[in-house]
Amino acid sequence: MLAIDRRLFTHANWTLVGFTAALFFIGVANLYSASGVRYEDGISIAPFYQKQLVWGATGLGCMVASTFFDYRHLRTMSFPFFLLAVFLLLLVPAIGKTVYGAKRWLDIGFFSLQPSEVAKVATILLGANLLSRHKEPLRWRELFFILGIAAIPCGLIFIQPDLGTTLLLIFLLGGMILFHGIKKYVFRTCCIAMPLLLPLGWFALKDYQKERILTFLDPSRDLQGAGYHITQSQIAIGSGELWGKGFQEGTQSLLRFLPEKHTDFAVAVFSEEWGFLGCIILLALFCFFLLCIVDTARSAKDQFGSILCAGVFFYFFWQILINIGMVVGLMPVVGVPLPFLSYGGTSTIVNFIMLGLVVNISMRRFMFKMN
Repeated sequence: MLAIDRRLFTHANWTLVGFTAALFFIGVANLYSASGVRYEDGISIAPFYQKQLVWGATGLGCMVASTFFDYRHLRTMSFPFFLLAVFLLLLVPAIGKTVYGAKRWLDIGFFSLQPSEVAKVATILLGANLLSRHKEPLRWRELFFILGIAAIPCGLIFIQPDLGTTLLLIFLLGGMILFHGIKKYVFRTCCIAMPLLLPLGWFALKDYQKERILTFLDPSRDLQGAGYHITQSQIAIGSGELWGKGFQEGTQSLLRFLPEKHTDFAVAVFSEEWGFLGCIILLALFCFFLLCIVDTARSAKDQFGSILCAGVFFYFFWQILINIGMVVGLMPVVGVPLPFLSYGGTSTIVNFIMLGLVVNISMRRFMFKMN
C-alpha cells in the first residue's frame, strides 16, 4: 500500500498544480487592486479578494478530495449527478435569487449556489461517460442522443437568461465530441448545416442580448449604454501601453469607470496595471496551464479518462478565449468569467474540482492498461 501511495504521489501532475497556484494568486492580487472595500446599501462588506481567498481554500480542499478515489467510479455516478444538476436548475425559476435582472442563483444561507456551474461538471462527466462507450466515430444516432441529453441543461440555463454559460456548454461538449471523433459524412453535413441554421438563433435572443451583438458590431451606436462596458475596457487596456501603470495605479479602475472590474472585466484591470508585457506573461501562463491538461489527456490509460481530461481542457479553453475576446472587443459581451482572475464562489470551487479530476487521472495512469 505504501508503494502504491508513493507512486500516486509521484505521478501527480505537479506542474499543473504549480501553474494553477500562480494563476490563482495573480487573480487574488488583481482583485485586491480592483475591489478595495465595497459598500452596498450603506453597509461595508468584505473586500472581494478576502472572499476569493476563502473560496480558493475551499476549492483546494475539494480539489484534494477529488483525488482520493479512482476516477473510473465517476462513470456510474455521472448520470445521477446529471439529474441532480438538472433538479437544481429547475429550482432556479421557482426559488432562485435575482441579481442584475437575471435569476441564476440559489440562496442557501451562507452561500449563493449557481446551479449552472454544477451543470458544467455534470455535462462533462456524462459526456465523457457516453462518448467512452463508443470505440468508433459517432454516427447520427449516437450524436443526436448525446446532444439531446445536453439540450436539457442548456435550455434551462438559456431561459435564466445566461447566454454565455449556454454557449460554453455547447462549445465544450462540441470539443469533446470532436476529440472523440465523428463520421466524416456527419462532420461534413454539420459544417454545411450550422452556418445555415445559425441565423435562426437570432430570434431566440432577448432584446438586450441582440443589443449586445449589435453593439459589438458597432460599439459607437450606444456609448453610454450597451457599448459602455467594452469602450471602458478598451480604454483601460490601451492606457496600460507596454509596461503598465503599476500595481493599484490603474485610473480606470480606481475612478470606477470600468464596470464589473472584479468579474467579467478583471483582465482589463490587469492589463491597465501591467501593460502589454504583463498580458503576454499571463497568456503564457494560461497556455502552459492548458498544455499540462493536454499532456494528462494524452497519457491517460483509458478512454474515459482521456475524454474527461479533454472536457476539462475545453471547459477552461473556451472560458479563457471568450472572456479575453470579449474584453478586447473581439466578441460580444456574454458574461463569461476568466478562470482564477474573475471573482466567484461557485465558479472558483468548480475550477479546482475540475483540476482535481485531471490530477486524479494523472496519478492513476500507471495502474491499469489501456482499454
